Amino acid sequence: MVTIEKILEKINNGEFEEAYRHIHTIQNSGLEEDIFVLAEKLVELGFLEQAINLYEQLLATHPDEGELLLSLAEIYIELDQEDEALELVKKVKNDDPVYPSALLLEADLYSLNGLYEVAYKKLLDAKKLLPNESVIDFALGEQCYMQGSFLEAISYFQTVLKDSEEMAGVSINQRIAESYSNLGQFEEALPYYDKSLQKKIELHTLFQYGLTAYQAGQYKTAVNQLTKLKEIDHEFHSLYLYLASSYEMLGDYEMAYKSAKEGIKQDEYNKELYFKAGKICLKLNKPMEAVSNFRQAIAIDPGYLEAGITLAKYFIQSEEYEECVETIESINEFGESDPQFDWLLGYCFNQLEQFEASRKHYDTAYEAYGQNEEFLLEYGYFLLEEGDLKLFAEIINRLLAIDPWNEEYLSLKERLQSTEE
Repeated sequence: MVTIEKILEKINNGEFEEAYRHIHTIQNSGLEEDIFVLAEKLVELGFLEQAINLYEQLLATHPDEGELLLSLAEIYIELDQEDEALELVKKVKNDDPVYPSALLLEADLYSLNGLYEVAYKKLLDAKKLLPNESVIDFALGEQCYMQGSFLEAISYFQTVLKDSEEMAGVSINQRIAESYSNLGQFEEALPYYDKSLQKKIELHTLFQYGLTAYQAGQYKTAVNQLTKLKEIDHEFHSLYLYLASSYEMLGDYEMAYKSAKEGIKQDEYNKELYFKAGKICLKLNKPMEAVSNFRQAIAIDPGYLEAGITLAKYFIQSEEYEECVETIESINEFGESDPQFDWLLGYCFNQLEQFEASRKHYDTAYEAYGQNEEFLLEYGYFLLEEGDLKLFAEIINRLLAIDPWNEEYLSLKERLQSTEE
């Protein structure tokens, strides 16, 4: 006698031809309960085509049976045949006991096709039928989360949290934490990250906890969490920049620099870590190392404007004007530009007594910094020295419009008037 157990035994022993022969025997027996149970077992073992044949046989005599329609739809989803699955789900009648489950599956299918509003409506319909079902609240929370409606997502996840801290392999506390983080409410997110990690240590969650603590200004917590992550997986490259930054914000520049250098060992082409190391070196009064790190960052990305501007400003501060010009021009060669470069070049060429080049760059910078007091004052003194009293007058008027009672600006105005007389 052919039994389901015998078929499963044949499959487990790799006797597939014999198993298929027995499957046909069950299929031809007309015993619907055996056919249904066998179909379920075949799905569990991954014999989806054979299971489809059995479900279709049952549906031929029970075309409105919701459980059969959903079971077959789930197989089609597994086979990436979402359109066929959706057609089956739509056939489930609204008085069928599995109708709420059909709505959930239908919502999933609409989401896969990018029809998020339709999916959300299906979930709301399901919630009307089963208002206290956590699975539906979870699905609504996930839908809102994916669409960026984080406040609504938090509301649904909080409801789920009353019954369970995990659903479908997803930590509800983590979802709430991430939703608060995405809203910029970093402090509110922290306790939920903590609860999630108490349940299970997950590296991504640990990193997000440390990052969010940094964003919340809780730098000691950030150091603690990111250090834990480093101890578990020192190759988790993203942690080092925020670990270094957290130490920096705590004023521990030695540990900040050490963390940045550790990160560089793990990720030698990370321009941001070199840039961070360079800025920390300036705070440690290690200018040569700072320059080396800035240059390494620019070598990795020749168009790295932030590093280029910082290095250029350092050279101005140290009165290395030719180095500053060379740095900016090398970045410009790669097609990158910034109005600050013209301002800085104007200043450098002035100090190098290359006044024609200085005037050219100051004039260009004026277009971008026409309301910047610091630039206008510097440009004004340059114009005064150049003898361009007309443009100098325009600059003084702009400065006085910004700060009418500034003594230095008033003094320059008087100086202009006396010169004109």
